Amino acid sequence: MLLDAGYKDVFSIEGGIKAWKGLVAGGPPEAGMAYFSAAGSPGEFIALAWSLEAGSRRFYVEIAASLADDGVARIFQDLAAAEEKHQSSLSELFRQMAAQGTGATTTMESLLPGISPGTIMEGGVRVAEALEWTKGKSIPDVLDLAIALETNAYDLAVKMERVMEDEHARQVFRAIALEEKRHLDRMAALMERSAGPETPSS
Repeated sequence: MLLDAGYKDVFSIEGGIKAWKGLVAGGPPEAGMAYFSAAGSPGEFIALAWSLEAGSRRFYVEIAASLADDGVARIFQDLAAAEEKHQSSLSELFRQMAAQGTGATTTMESLLPGISPGTIMEGGVRVAEALEWTKGKSIPDVLDLAIALETNAYDLAVKMERVMEDEHARQVFRAIALEEKRHLDRMAALMERSAGPETPSS
């Protein structure tokens, strides 16, 4: 069994956006609630993670296409490629579960009633709302939002690693978590460069 039967909590994808500093009228969209229940099957856990990766990929692709700064756009293109890679890893994990008879006997899409893959991303944020909010925003503002999303993605991958009992499944989510951490480090460095040198106080 892939899901640790001893894990009793219900956890949700939220916090990254709600923790964003400076929420004001017109601030970034707040996280919705995308629940992973301990009562759910391993296939449902993986399907929802896969769907959220699809949403994040769509967000990064569209952001990259909208940016005039090629250097920053390239980072978002790289993030989109990484999300696609994560989706492939999760699809393969799901396929292996089906082959092993561990409960994934249907498609991932069928395990997501009411959720269209690519419409909600990590952080439980609706992609359309996030894209609308980014219009006219500065690069640091967009990076702030992306950092909050990637923080959520890292947190989710760590939690998923903990609740998976199968070692291969743990390895998949551990690798995703490490990559999300690298994304965060890269965007934090870009944020520092975008902010420029601080003006000394008089």
